[in-house]
Amino acid sequence: MTFDTIGIAGTALTVNRKWLDAISDNLANVNTATPTSGPAFQARYVEAQAGPGNTGVYVAATPQGDATGRLVYQPDSPIADKSGYVRYPDIDLSEQMGSLIMAQRGYQANTEVVNRAKDIYEAALQIGKSS
Repeated sequence: MTFDTIGIAGTALTVNRKWLDAISDNLANVNTATPTSGPAFQARYVEAQAGPGNTGVYVAATPQGDATGRLVYQPDSPIADKSGYVRYPDIDLSEQMGSLIMAQRGYQANTEVVNRAKDIYEAALQIGKSS
């Protein structure tokens, strides 16, 4: 049972880490301008799914955001088109920050589950040694 707990929490740690990776990519590229002739940076997202038979949680898909992005008038930019526009990703900074907090908390919670299960396992070993 203890090993199942560690394994299940471990799958959640992996999902939360991948979610944190996606968010960090999105935050790092929120101000990445591209020419209007090309696509904008596409935000990364993580879709999680429960594993079969209570075996944990897994990344089901990693969809990307819209490549259309948003056009911003910046005539001084060296990559601006003839009309003075550049393309930015359509990433909502506040949404990403909210997701960052949730992913961090999920990671921390599952780390605590692993630590508690490890402590219980070690206590059980100590009981076995003293018998």
